[in-house]
Amino acid sequence: MPYDPSNIFAKILRGEIPCVKVYEDDAVLSFMDVMPQAEGHTLVIPREPAMDMLDLSPDGVSALMLATQKIARAVKKALSPPGIMLAQLNGSAAGQSVFHVHFHILPRYAGIDLKLHAREMVKPATLEPIAAKIRAAL
Repeated sequence: MPYDPSNIFAKILRGEIPCVKVYEDDAVLSFMDVMPQAEGHTLVIPREPAMDMLDLSPDGVSALMLATQKIARAVKKALSPPGIMLAQLNGSAAGQSVFHVHFHILPRYAGIDLKLHAREMVKPATLEPIAAKIRAAL
């Protein structure tokens, strides 16, 4: 299956769909997940069109990993969770639902379960104060 330029993340990259941005540079974009599994659930995507990590160029992988680490550190600093979970899924059998490679950064707290993925949408006005804390920590 070839890369589909009409996927939601490609539309976000082109500015066709709004997002609550956390960070961007020439190689990546990071924004809040509108269906968060935990408060502070942040996504990091490359600007390069690639379905999964196996399709991403070596330079794209490097940029994506470096940005994910940078943003995960900011999430930890801003929200003070005792743990950070990074999730990156490749293929529908692995649970990937948007076929543009991406990382999930999920703050984790003991005794608090993750919400089910892609179930409940949160308004941007709710996400913006959290994103502002993360941006301030960058």
